[in-house]
Amino acid sequence: MDMEQMSSQQMNSGVSTRGNRVRELRENKLMTQAQLARKAKVALRTIHSVEKGMNCRMDTKRKILLALGLRFEDKDLVFPPGSRSIFPASH
Repeated sequence: MDMEQMSSQQMNSGVSTRGNRVRELRENKLMTQAQLARKAKVALRTIHSVEKGMNCRMDTKRKILLALGLRFEDKDLVFPPGSRSIFPASH
């Protein structure tokens, strides 16, 4: 099943797209957060934060997408436009 088919099927089935879909896609590939972090060459805490809905840089999104076996062009399916951090910024 390609990304577009998976996305439309999951959206139609009521799968939540609040924030992003990194955790869902990682779990579908039977990967741990640590495995994804190693493959994406980012810190484990970065994966943890991204899965919690925190914003991240575009380069980090690209690394995560590629580590999940996706194309950068799929970014809007994984990181929906307009999805923002669910946590307030702390100062």
